[in-house]
Amino acid sequence: MLVKAELMDETAVLRSLARITHEIIEKNRGADNLCLLGIRRRGVPIAEHIAANILRFEGVDVPVGYIDITLYRDDLSEMTDLPVAAESHIPCDLKGKTVILTDDVIYTGRTVRAAIEAVFANGRPGAIRLAVLIDRGHRELPFRPDFVGKNIPTSHSEMVQVELPPYDRATRVLLCEK
Repeated sequence: MLVKAELMDETAVLRSLARITHEIIEKNRGADNLCLLGIRRRGVPIAEHIAANILRFEGVDVPVGYIDITLYRDDLSEMTDLPVAAESHIPCDLKGKTVILTDDVIYTGRTVRAAIEAVFANGRPGAIRLAVLIDRGHRELPFRPDFVGKNIPTSHSEMVQVELPPYDRATRVLLCEK
């Protein structure tokens, strides 16, 4: 994979996550009744970072969990005959909560659809909102994030690569050629 450009460095990523956090607090009129669920993998550190920001900004310790969407994907039969699902962790009763799903990149919308199904398999929240670091366009399904760090127009031949600890050594967003 050929790196074409660094779109965001660590400072820009952290600034975007701070802005997303403030937008979440504002839209929800505070941080009560929230639950953050990261979509495995890189949605998890994003959820954890937003939760840390909420604690710092509002003094509210928001429950943070994660969901694995493997069994809810619409391309499951194309991937493998025997899917291996990782564990999900739902830290609280979702009934009546506002669930903030977090992910690194939204592209076609298929991951979001699978994540919503996974959430409903674990309870019935009052609302589900979507926070993403990068929106690269090219939606195939009618999903639009509520909170976006940065909109990056891309071609189908390009890929947006988000690097976040603990999965990567750096915190940055790269534009790559497939």
